[in-house]
Amino acid sequence: MTSKFEKYHQLRNQVDQLSEQLSSLHKSHMACKKGCDLCCMDYDVFPIEFEAMKEALQNKQVDVQKSVDGSCIFLKDHTCQIYEHRPIICRTHGLPLLFMNDDQWELSACELNFTEFDDEEFNTENTFPQDKFNSKLFLLNQAFLKENDLPYSDFDLIPIQKLKG
Repeated sequence: MTSKFEKYHQLRNQVDQLSEQLSSLHKSHMACKKGCDLCCMDYDVFPIEFEAMKEALQNKQVDVQKSVDGSCIFLKDHTCQIYEHRPIICRTHGLPLLFMNDDQWELSACELNFTEFDDEEFNTENTFPQDKFNSKLFLLNQAFLKENDLPYSDFDLIPIQKLKG
């Protein structure tokens, strides 16, 4: 029997694999380490991610924190308590992300990383193609919603904070 989240987990594994490759490629510019939580925010995720996280966490003891200035409720002592089950957006933080915004390509990276790196050195081979994976996630979510009787539309996003309850 296959899990209703199998395709989501496959996509998550692809994201992890590419993230690891890019982290290795850019290791001299990456300041990310345990305790760095500048990017740990109360993000909104598609229902497929929300439901996958909910299922994964249902039998786990997690000490939910109060969100401070929009911080993630799963951040405790500067450490992610749900690291293994974190959403895709959290799996790409710190990396140089390439995405389309207002008909032009934009590059985003953590302000703590790439402080001595010329933006001209970024290209499609050394950046994370965020739109490509967001499109795949959107299509997986759309199919997931069709296959399951859930009260969401294709464009709904759910704050991960709602997992606390």
